[in-house]
Formats: sequence, C-alpha cells, structure tokens
Amino acid sequence: MNPDVMLVIGLIVAAFSIPPILGAFAEGRAPRAAAIMVLIGGGLIALAVSQKPGGYEINEIPNVFVRVVGQLIR
Repeated sequence: MNPDVMLVIGLIVAAFSIPPILGAFAEGRAPRAAAIMVLIGGGLIALAVSQKPGGYEINEIPNVFVRVVGQLIR
C-alpha cells in the first residue's frame, strides 16, 4: 500500500475516534472501541512515516490528502 494512502487513512481513523472518546468519558465508561481506533490510526500513521523516505512534514499533509483523493476520483 502507498504510504500516502496509509497516512490519510490513519489520520481519518484517528480523527473519527475523537467523538467516541469524548462520549465515553462523558458517560463514565471506558472508551474501548475508540482506543482501538486510536491504535489503528496511530499504527497506520507510524507505518506511513517509516515507509516514506525522509518522512512527512506538517505542511505537506494537505497536499497528500489532495493527491490521495485525486487518485480515488480518477
């Protein structure tokens, strides 16, 4: 799998884990599913950074999103 795709999927999964974490803490229960989502997202991000020579810079991430979405649309 392309490191750019892994980075984008990892960021999306990690971002989608934030509402369940907040909801679980608000209801006083353990955020089990959200914790698994954070681990999956973090793992994908770490794998993408390690697979790309030179890694990623913060200002490069929006361009990566555009490239991946462009590949999906095309």
